[in-house]
Amino acid sequence: MTDSAGSIEREWLNRAEKFCFRARLDRAHYDGPVFARGEGSVVWDVEGKPYLDFNSGQLCAALGHNPPRVVAAIAQACKTMMHASSTYYNVQEIALAEKLASLLPPSLNKTFFGMAGSDSTEAAINIAKKVTGRHEIASPHVGFHGLGDTPRALSFANWHRGMNPPAPGNFAIMAPYCFRCPIHQTFPSCRLSCLHGSLQVLDAETIAPVAAVITEPIFSAGGVIEPPPGWLPQVRQACTERGALLILDEAQTGLAKLGTMWGFEQEGVLPDILTISKHFGGGMAICAVVTTEEIENKAIENGFAYSHSHSSDPLACAAALATLETIEEENLVERAGIIGNYWRKHLDSIRSEHDAIAEVRGRGILQGIEMQTADGHPGTAIGQQVAQECMEMGLLFSVRRAGSVIRFTPPFTTTEEQMDQAASILNDAFTRVSAGR
Repeated sequence: MTDSAGSIEREWLNRAEKFCFRARLDRAHYDGPVFARGEGSVVWDVEGKPYLDFNSGQLCAALGHNPPRVVAAIAQACKTMMHASSTYYNVQEIALAEKLASLLPPSLNKTFFGMAGSDSTEAAINIAKKVTGRHEIASPHVGFHGLGDTPRALSFANWHRGMNPPAPGNFAIMAPYCFRCPIHQTFPSCRLSCLHGSLQVLDAETIAPVAAVITEPIFSAGGVIEPPPGWLPQVRQACTERGALLILDEAQTGLAKLGTMWGFEQEGVLPDILTISKHFGGGMAICAVVTTEEIENKAIENGFAYSHSHSSDPLACAAALATLETIEEENLVERAGIIGNYWRKHLDSIRSEHDAIAEVRGRGILQGIEMQTADGHPGTAIGQQVAQECMEMGLLFSVRRAGSVIRFTPPFTTTEEQMDQAASILNDAFTRVSAGR
């Protein structure tokens, strides 16, 4: 707890210390700010201090905090039906599945709904195992797919060390982290040797060809790492050659974030299974698993079943339906490109003033900067210090790769004025850190 905490915040933190389990992703101590409300791209703490939220909550408020259309849909669902038996269908679930299918390639037309991203990962992996009759799964070494037991075993970016040994059959392949290539090659002369070498090792390690490869179009939690052109199509080809399924985890890249409705569109790749979560519910917890009718039929024939008590609840489905309608009617695909271009200009300008910033990358509203020291090592301390300075000045974002990468995901509601303000705060923070404050 910081000494600078106000009296109201200190009271809340004292209560948190007595009653709240401190199992947070990015910190394990009782510290502020403590948030009380949000609207659009801004959140306020219990002391009334505003913060620009360039992390969209936990990326789940990308529509902005308390989006009006979603709030109205939730209010209506509360008056009609909040919960329904997951054994039977409900009207909100059917309407949502139909709407989602209209936004996807025709073959991806079979959907069921769960709660959080981890649920969708686990369900997708279980489908792949049922359909192929195999049990081994591969994922890139900077990927993140959730913190349930099965997703955590394939979240090689972080948060799995020290846990009990996972079920067998989980394998890492090298991700195309071009800025810090694990095998010291340069794209395009490398010819994607990281992938082809990994596949040879994977084939040697596995008992049979893998059931599936699960990957993200951009590795968000792993450090906003963009695969080079051609990598994802090569993964698709490798899966096809092995009779394996390709699972695309679009929790952090889908639903207009990258300037297209889906990240896979940008490479012309069609997944066998698609998982969706994060801002799918406009702030409500809901996820989706989407696949083909052929895969659905084979999975059911082989005994697949998956559900929770709150799967496909009308309340969450109503919120998600309102989210999809908002994305379409407010043209958020185009909006992501506008925000992304404006914010990138700021990041490029800040980079030109600070030698610690080595690379700017990302697309749409998902962007990041990587920092390094003068001798080329990851700038972990720099990122941690910059994040602290920014938080104190009223700007929030994520710090990844132990601090060497800062990730920004400003909501679609973010204005140019707010981006100007955020850039000023960020630039001041780098200036203070470089001055040794």
